[in-house]
Amino acid sequence: MQTLPIHLDLFALIIFLGVAQGLFLGIFFLTGERGKNVSNRCHGLFMLVLSAISGEIFLNYTNYTFRILWTGDFSEPFNFLLGPLFYFFVFSRLWQRLPHRWGWHLVPFGIWLVNSVTWMFQPIEFKYNSYINSQHPELPFIRQHVYWEDDFTGLRDLISEMTLISCFIYAILALLAIRKASRQDATLRSSVKLKSLRLPSWLFALVPFLIVLVKPQFVNDVGDYLLATYIAITIYTNSFLVMSRSDFFRDEPPAEPNVIEPDSSVEPKKKYEKSALSEEVEDAVLAKLARLLDVEKPYLDSDVSLPKLASRLNTSPHHLSQLLNDRLGQNFFDWLATYRIAEAQRLLTDTTMAHLKIDEIAERVGYNSPSAFHTAFKRITNQTPAQYRAKDLGGTAFRQKA
Repeated sequence: MQTLPIHLDLFALIIFLGVAQGLFLGIFFLTGERGKNVSNRCHGLFMLVLSAISGEIFLNYTNYTFRILWTGDFSEPFNFLLGPLFYFFVFSRLWQRLPHRWGWHLVPFGIWLVNSVTWMFQPIEFKYNSYINSQHPELPFIRQHVYWEDDFTGLRDLISEMTLISCFIYAILALLAIRKASRQDATLRSSVKLKSLRLPSWLFALVPFLIVLVKPQFVNDVGDYLLATYIAITIYTNSFLVMSRSDFFRDEPPAEPNVIEPDSSVEPKKKYEKSALSEEVEDAVLAKLARLLDVEKPYLDSDVSLPKLASRLNTSPHHLSQLLNDRLGQNFFDWLATYRIAEAQRLLTDTTMAHLKIDEIAERVGYNSPSAFHTAFKRITNQTPAQYRAKDLGGTAFRQKA
């Protein structure tokens, strides 16, 4: 069997880094508290599938496959998981559940997994010929014998076309799910949740078009490295979106300092007594804030911040902070928690939302951290979310029986 030297270049580096980052993201989403959320599980599995497919392309492109021929075509069944897992991720992110009869979406993967047995369990000569046929057609085949006939479906030569169709169908389904959600709930249209789904959906929708552009230009699978490079870009885009929504990069409210009680006979100075804000300007900003809260509910966005809210109100963060302190008697974080917990109370007492887990409600009202949600809820209501739900829904059930 003839082999070729290891081939490393910029494309190989990009693909390798994409594989490593995809594995990291997949493990990240599937572990800890994050793994209890169905959309995180779908996202994590999707990242692992992308890594598996890119990993095989990396081995093929760099000629490492010559040294580990037993891995040949190991990721091929995963082509039929790409579309369903991405659609499951988008759907569950919007509705906190998987689509009805979701198992049927995995039937093509199951069929191809069984079909892959016929070429995975073959002699090494067979795997060598398969590899050079797809990546190095200039090399001569060697004599082989097979354990059994491969590809009992007779469809393996159409794998690229079937992958293209699958990705196209599920990209359309994902975009339609986003469109339906935005129409049903106007507050979602400009929300961070929808924005964080639109970009990955359009990136995924480009995959079928890239297959159409790349495949005809190369013999067999020689051009797959270009698709793997695009997958690496997609993985790092997902990483950026995850980091941009992380609490780690968000300022936390400063701890209240220990202060000495002032003499009650001395009138305290207002914190912002030298501010340039007039009452008319304050009233106008408050009115605009009330409209924004009523129409868009920005407090439900997980990455809402004082500067972002001030920008939407055409004022400065300093002036908005002053307004909340002087006119509403709250700092920004207390004000934000008040609205989020009020929305959580509404969801917890809504019988149509009884199927939602408390952690899912926390995510709906803007908390990325369940523990932060529980702490804020207990501080404001003097009850845990579970106690609040049990008390109210129990009373509702009693009234219905009566």
